Amino acid sequence: MNLYRKLIIAALLLTVGVVALGAYVRLSDAGLGCPDWPGCYGKITPHLASEHIDEALAQNPEGPVSHAKAWKEMVHRYFAGTLGLLVLGIAILSIKHRFVAKGSPALPIALLSIIVFQALLGMWTVTELLKPFIVTGHLVGGMTTLALLVWLWQRESGPSLSGMADVRALRLWGVLALAAVAVQIVLGGWVSTNYAALACQDFPLCHGEWVPEMHFEPAFTLHRELGMDASGNFLSLQALTAIHWVHRLWAIGVLAFVGIMAVKLVHQRGLCVFGALLGVLLLAQIGMGVANVWLSLPLALAVAHNAGAALLLATLVVINFKLFRMR
Repeated sequence: MNLYRKLIIAALLLTVGVVALGAYVRLSDAGLGCPDWPGCYGKITPHLASEHIDEALAQNPEGPVSHAKAWKEMVHRYFAGTLGLLVLGIAILSIKHRFVAKGSPALPIALLSIIVFQALLGMWTVTELLKPFIVTGHLVGGMTTLALLVWLWQRESGPSLSGMADVRALRLWGVLALAAVAVQIVLGGWVSTNYAALACQDFPLCHGEWVPEMHFEPAFTLHRELGMDASGNFLSLQALTAIHWVHRLWAIGVLAFVGIMAVKLVHQRGLCVFGALLGVLLLAQIGMGVANVWLSLPLALAVAHNAGAALLLATLVVINFKLFRMR
């Protein structure tokens, strides 16, 4: 079972990398760097597809295809494919050693199912030309994979609960904090996939107002093309503003729920380190969100904001695991 645990840790670390790479691909407009799937113009590497990429560049030099974008997209696919193989190995070993593992193989099998669906979403992301609903679903699937791998890692490693007092009163706060972050991740994905991160370029105001003019219906219509409303017209600035503003507004809820949880944990014997870590990650996320607006979304900072969300989610999963495993 030592191999089983090593595979879980490797998959967990790789998932963080895949989430960050996915954000990098999306934010650098490389999502259609290879306009087919799973290869690049039917080839295993962009180098082998260079003739097709050159043709696409000659036809449309400002289009979505370039050598650099093709490599970004394919490296992300290589990492995601490797993650799929690791999760397959985890599922196989969990079934093979189901009598000595610390839980049933249901969770690894569920993880494998999510990975398969993630592959389909990756294909549809390309074939459906970056529809926001599909791209956001792909992001949520990646974060779900991360959360389940963290839970599996904790289950197999065994919780360290020595020195902890009764923590049952904290369970509700743990769930609320986790739910708040999960909702914010979905909203953040919707901002990113609709390219609405700079719809408000000032902070804390938006267009110089606390409540700017917004159009909510086209903003949150799920089934539509990228940059379009349901009628096929260009998405208005007011709709993009609504997407951005709601993400900002929910950040206040995240600050409240996660902040209260962090303070409670700091005063809890055996969990004070997790409280301090949660507080640091929360403040870093808020700081990066504000800085992304003030600095006009520098790529490195935007990717770090996505990675920070993944780390915040993972930390809350660990905390909830410990809280619910405490008798």
